Amino acid sequence: MKVGLQDAIDSLKASDDNKFVSLLHFSDLEIEYYKPIKMDYQKPHLKDEVYVIASGLASFFTQHQTVTVKAGDVLFVKAGDDHRFFYFSEDFATWVIFYGVKNQL
Repeated sequence: MKVGLQDAIDSLKASDDNKFVSLLHFSDLEIEYYKPIKMDYQKPHLKDEVYVIASGLASFFTQHQTVTVKAGDVLFVKAGDDHRFFYFSEDFATWVIFYGVKNQL
């Protein structure tokens, strides 16, 4: 299955939640498109996740480090790790890929 960036943007605009939309769910794989507004209120997740930055710039905090990210960058976050984006540009958006079995936190 193919999901393009414009498909993700259009799906987000059409969704009830204006920050993220789930685009694909197959077995233990979930792909979402996430565009935080003003603040990123994420909490630790039960699955490992990968972010692929789709557009814009941001700073990204995990309990292990803080880095600056831009379109095209890829991040890995281990299940249970505290993390969030901050100081993100207005056009910031990212693909979110959850995979693997859910861990007990």
